[in-house]
Amino acid sequence: MIHKWFNQKKRKENGAPTAVAVHYDEGKDEGPQVIAQGKGYIAEKIIEMAREKSIPLQEDSMLVSNLIDMDLGDNIPPQLYLVIAEILLMIEEMEDYL
Repeated sequence: MIHKWFNQKKRKENGAPTAVAVHYDEGKDEGPQVIAQGKGYIAEKIIEMAREKSIPLQEDSMLVSNLIDMDLGDNIPPQLYLVIAEILLMIEEMEDYL
């Protein structure tokens, strides 16, 4: 049996980008949902598409690490609502200035 040990902190620092896209429609959705996720090239494409469509981006490595293993279409767990709410408020404030 071969055992490999990874320094997770170092791996994250040197690793490829990771991205998660979240969607929430206040009138229609029960809660925020994961609609896209990926690492490396896929993450770069998610970020590129968001920029092309002027979708605000927020960098939060702890949130991404919690969301990356969720299935697409899953509702975000209530434990993460506070973080998501802060991001949504920031986006709303940004839109008010545009």
